[in-house]
Amino acid sequence: MPRREELYLADIVEACRHVVRFVRGLSLDDWIDDALVQSAVLQKLTVIGEAARRLTEDVRDRYPEVPWRDLVAFRNLAVHDYFAVEWPLVWAIASRDVPVLHGLLRNILAADYPLVLAVLDEDGHE
Repeated sequence: MPRREELYLADIVEACRHVVRFVRGLSLDDWIDDALVQSAVLQKLTVIGEAARRLTEDVRDRYPEVPWRDLVAFRNLAVHDYFAVEWPLVWAIASRDVPVLHGLLRNILAADYPLVLAVLDEDGHE
């Protein structure tokens, strides 16, 4: 039985929450010097891309404001061309783009899957 779409959306929200927390208070220089945080962020960005990849086209079409193709493309780069990862670019994604993505996906869950968002919030995830 396929996994339900709202669970993939929740995975993205959860991964975004972690990324935001991982980079909070860091500067670019801190980021460049911290391989542990880089690895953690890259893993969560991979989760985001994998969850986005597993959503049906119908689901992705319902939410055109989300850059689904970019999420999947980054996942593919990180997994298949890991040696090509540019850490300053990952920093920009983590510190600038992920908080926006987090808000978009929380809004989607709030509008279409409020019980899923309530569980995420209840479990102390927000």
